[in-house]
Amino acid sequence: MSVFQYISGYIMPLMILYIVVSGIVHKVKIYDEFVSGAKEALGVVRNICPVLVGLLVATGLLRKSGFLEMLVSLVAPLFEYIGFPEEVLPLIVIKMFSSSAATGLLVDLYKEFGTDSYIGMMSSICLASSETIFYTMTIYYSYVGISKTRWTLPGALLSTLTGTVAAWLVCGM
Repeated sequence: MSVFQYISGYIMPLMILYIVVSGIVHKVKIYDEFVSGAKEALGVVRNICPVLVGLLVATGLLRKSGFLEMLVSLVAPLFEYIGFPEEVLPLIVIKMFSSSAATGLLVDLYKEFGTDSYIGMMSSICLASSETIFYTMTIYYSYVGISKTRWTLPGALLSTLTGTVAAWLVCGM
């Protein structure tokens, strides 16, 4: 057993012990603070729940309606021309909306092509080097009340494009 495996078993209990001891030393009512934080968290959930449900419905519609397949079929010839596998395109698009849906697509690609295949490795790198752009923007901006996103979306899309190109280049080597 390595040192890290040994230490990792004690990290959470030590953190809880630290919080309790620190609360006692600083004379903080730990349970009351916990309940107060839980009440605040429920308020946050109540505020973002409608937005989250809308986003999840939109993601489901995107997958089930055939729009994703239509979009991929439109851009597939361009990507095929440069040697980018068309099987990875739906994964990249869905990841912008939902990480769990993208993970489901990734598992399907693993089953079909294998984890060590070109498509499997490229899909893994693309998934790891991208963010759920619309999910993150929707949740955080709706909670804070920001309506003007300025450069967030272009920057996030550029970041996803950069990660995708990097995955294509690394896997092509």
